[in-house]
Amino acid sequence: MSSFNRRSFLLFAAASGVTLAGCGFTPTYGQKGTASRFLNNIAVDAPTDQNTYVLVRELEDRLGRVSQGAYGLSVAVKTTEETAAKNIRGVITRFDITGEATFALRDIASGEVLTSGKTQNFVSYSASGTTVATLAAETDAYERLMVILTDQIVANLMAYAAQNPS
Repeated sequence: MSSFNRRSFLLFAAASGVTLAGCGFTPTYGQKGTASRFLNNIAVDAPTDQNTYVLVRELEDRLGRVSQGAYGLSVAVKTTEETAAKNIRGVITRFDITGEATFALRDIASGEVLTSGKTQNFVSYSASGTTVATLAAETDAYERLMVILTDQIVANLMAYAAQNPS
């Protein structure tokens, strides 16, 4: 059996600078990727509550945290919570939380809005445990929702970057 397997080939290719992009795709986050102009270059507006705090934290984790950049990102979050299930005695056992994030990416120098959009999703949590367990489940659900909305916003920004390289 040959010791030169696929893993060895990939390591050799990466070390020697060989390009393997024969398929026509380019990496989003690579040195010359479509997202490279946004990484560490978007200043996200300050959070206004716990939900936007988590959302901004997640955005900065993915895009880089900067105090001043070439771009500014504004995000507004709206959530609603509804009963999803009750037991036979009428006690609520599950809640659904729907979240909507409206965002706008602007060029700081010109003030022009480059792209904007709205994302939405939902999560659920169980309310059938103790008060402390229900509160922990609720807190976790809101955080999971903000992570999901962040992923959708970043995907929209990366799609914009791919369609508008400059």
